Amino acid sequence: MPGSAHFFASCPRGLESVLARELTALAASDVKAVDGGVHFSGALALGYAANLHSRVASRVLWRVGQSRYRTDQDIYDVSRRLDWPAWFSVDRTLRVNVSAIKAPVKSLDFITLRIKDAICDAFRAHNGGRPSIDTHAPDVRVHAFLTASDLTLYLDTSGEPLFKRGYRREAGDAPLRENLAAGMLALSGWTPDVALLDPMCGSGTILCEAAQMAANRAPGIGRAFGFEKFLNFDAQTWDALRNIAYASENNSIKTNIYGSDLRGDALQLARANLEELDLVTKVTLKQANVFEMPPPAPSGIIVTNPPYGVRMEDRDDLAAFYPKLGDALKKNFSGWTAYILSSDMQLAKRIGLAASKRTPLFNGALECRLFEYKLVAGSMRRAKPAPVATPVQD
Repeated sequence: MPGSAHFFASCPRGLESVLARELTALAASDVKAVDGGVHFSGALALGYAANLHSRVASRVLWRVGQSRYRTDQDIYDVSRRLDWPAWFSVDRTLRVNVSAIKAPVKSLDFITLRIKDAICDAFRAHNGGRPSIDTHAPDVRVHAFLTASDLTLYLDTSGEPLFKRGYRREAGDAPLRENLAAGMLALSGWTPDVALLDPMCGSGTILCEAAQMAANRAPGIGRAFGFEKFLNFDAQTWDALRNIAYASENNSIKTNIYGSDLRGDALQLARANLEELDLVTKVTLKQANVFEMPPPAPSGIIVTNPPYGVRMEDRDDLAAFYPKLGDALKKNFSGWTAYILSSDMQLAKRIGLAASKRTPLFNGALECRLFEYKLVAGSMRRAKPAPVATPVQD
């Protein structure tokens, strides 16, 4: 497709460098990581490819307007001048989302209304009609971002968030978002030739993402996208991209991916999700207690999201759990490297192991840390807990 477009791909905080690498591998230009996402440029078809192949992006937004502003009337005027009828038809339903940083406006709800009015007025001037508003399941999403002096308007090429892959039938308590699980695997440096274990797998999100990576399956291959509702949608190009993705899959690859959980019902969820992907044969599942289980291989990588105290009454039990987990990892998994996600900094310090790295991450709005532990024989305990990194604001 001719011409160049400007995009912004959002992602969970902490995964910007991973996303930038993905987009660079897709031949994006002008790749620039910022807090919460990555700016990039390329043909409109690159937006299709980013939606199809990115494992860590949350949304891919196509920039359609940008201008300085001072008042809400300026925001209306900038929005009104854009050629919305050239991008989607009047019979498409619409939703507008507005976010801001240090913007001199009194109400984001009012600004949302002004932008909606501007888009509808543009359609009325074009053909006398206006799109209907649907805040629940719209055909088209418009995103506006305000700084102290600038307005940027985007069309959402993704539709539903990209972490909604479509394979998860059910999720357990405090489910891990799919793109965060994929990002944790990327940060761990895991590759399919290395043994991988999630010993507290819950509904199996980490295992599902790993199995798809091993099979070289595009994460967006089985779902629909917002760009399919645009008037400039190139179905031939999209079909070609999907056909290449299908042909690139390698479902015959042998894997050494292992998952376990103490709870049988959790393993049933994990198995159901892997079956939905038709990748259940790529993962060895076993009901086991993490404190007692032997390693499935002499060395490898552990990536896990242990239970943490969502309810206050859980905290005493979890305060005892983390030291036991540290003891079990040290005793049984020498030669492995563990990556453990936790939202509770106090509990994480009680594990009693020396973290070689702490990466701030967000599971939705929940601030977490991904702790790296290189498990070696002998003492790994700190004399004093290391200071906790300053929280990152989402």
